[in-house]
Amino acid sequence: MSLNLDALEGHLVTRSYIEGYAPSQADVHVFKLVTQPIGSQYPHIARWFSHIKSYSAEHDTLPGTSNAGQTFVQTAAVSIAEPEAAEEKEEEDIDLFGSDDEENAEAERIKAERVAAYNARKANKPKAVAKSVVTLEVKPWDDETDMKALEDAVRSISMEGLVWGASKLVPIGYGIRKLQITLVVEDELISLDELQDKIAEFDDYVQSTDVAAMQKL
Repeated sequence: MSLNLDALEGHLVTRSYIEGYAPSQADVHVFKLVTQPIGSQYPHIARWFSHIKSYSAEHDTLPGTSNAGQTFVQTAAVSIAEPEAAEEKEEEDIDLFGSDDEENAEAERIKAERVAAYNARKANKPKAVAKSVVTLEVKPWDDETDMKALEDAVRSISMEGLVWGASKLVPIGYGIRKLQITLVVEDELISLDELQDKIAEFDDYVQSTDVAAMQKL
C-alpha cells in the first residue's frame, strides 16, 4: 500500500488532521505508510508528519479508527521521495562543462544552451511557504471562567494563513485550568503578537497568553 500524495497534500492545506480536530487512529494509519523522506513539494504533509510524530508514545492510545485514513491509500507504488530523486537525477544529467573532446564552437554552444535551460528551471521553481507549528497557552481569570466559551472565542479568530489544531485543558492550581491549543501559521502572513492581541480582546475570559512552543516546518 502507498499514499495518494496529491490528495493528502490537498486535504492538509486547510486541516491539521486526517479527521476531526485532534490526533486519531486515522492519522496513525497514514503516518505509518510514510517510509521515505517527504519532498519539498509536500509542505503540508511535512507539517502534519512532524506533528503526528510528536505523539509517537501515544499512538496506541489515540481514539478513533483508521477508516478515514483509507481515503489516501492507493495500490499503485508511489515513493514520497521520488519527485526529488527525479529532480536530482535531472540536475546530475546536466553536464555544465562537457568533456575534453567537446572543446569546439558547437560544443560550447550546446553547453551554453544547457546552462541557460538549467538556470531557467531553477529560477522557476516555486518557493516553499514558510510555516510554523505553535503551541499557545491561554490563561483564564479564575476557576469560574467558562473554558468552553473561552476556547470558542479563541477559535472564532479567522485569519489568512492560520489553521487551528488540537487543544486541551491543563491544570495550573487552585482549580484553575489553562487552554493549551496548537495552531499552524504561515510566517509571512501571521504575526503572533497580533494574534495574541486579538485573543486578549476577549477580556471577559482571557487574563493572558503565552507561546509555549514553536517549531518551523
